[in-house]
Amino acid sequence: EMFQRALISSLMVTIVAGILGTYLLTQNLALIGDGLAHVSFGGIAVGLVLGATSPLWYALIFSITASILIYELQSREILTGDASIAIFLTGVLALGLVTLRLGGGAITTDIEAWLFGSLLAVDKGELELITYICFSALVILAVIHRGLLAVAIDPLAARVQGLPVHNIGLLFSVTTAAVVVSMVQIVGTLLVTALLVTPAATAQLVGRSFRSCLIWAQVFGFISIMLGLYFSSETNTPSGSMIALVAAIIFGIVAICQGMYRSFIQPADNMN
Repeated sequence: EMFQRALISSLMVTIVAGILGTYLLTQNLALIGDGLAHVSFGGIAVGLVLGATSPLWYALIFSITASILIYELQSREILTGDASIAIFLTGVLALGLVTLRLGGGAITTDIEAWLFGSLLAVDKGELELITYICFSALVILAVIHRGLLAVAIDPLAARVQGLPVHNIGLLFSVTTAAVVVSMVQIVGTLLVTALLVTPAATAQLVGRSFRSCLIWAQVFGFISIMLGLYFSSETNTPSGSMIALVAAIIFGIVAICQGMYRSFIQPADNMN
């Protein structure tokens, strides 16, 4: 059952991460996943000190609250997006570390599992939470995908057309926060960007349209997960670290092949 829960949760998260990552890259918001992941670790630390059965619930509360505040600060032009993300990233992460120290804890094996990911540690309750988050995220993205794409391409034109730009952006931020929390158990708080951004970035190298990028992001995400889990079991290394490494290697291979294609094959075709 451990391996079944690990495989099911990783596949669900990969599907949602591929879609969400493509939208994030379109809006140049790649760093928000990393920032919210660090915020979620602060919630996990507080939950562990308080003796919570599933610290993911605390991470969910912290992450969603931070995503709303970050979006409001940015939309009201109080702070830029990067500045607000940096403040919450460092502030809530520091809160978590201080809480661990005051609670008499230290960097133990359990903490390392949350930092670097531990798929086999996914229990039944956490699998249910991940399932609810992923299913809800897919429904929300399916409902708002047209408006979200319009806002991502040209927010001003979307506002002129009468779209609820603020509500769409706020809902997207909350959805991103929830999905990031669902990924923490898979790849760890320090490596969330690897699964959220790297497959989508690789897809942009080969995709010719937004829809093709969504499809390629799924392909590269699944390859990263399956190869990462395989090499992790063979080398006895953390699953999150290996998944992140495989995703980065795939990006490097695709980028090199794309560069060689543009340098050698395309000029020859143009000459002919």
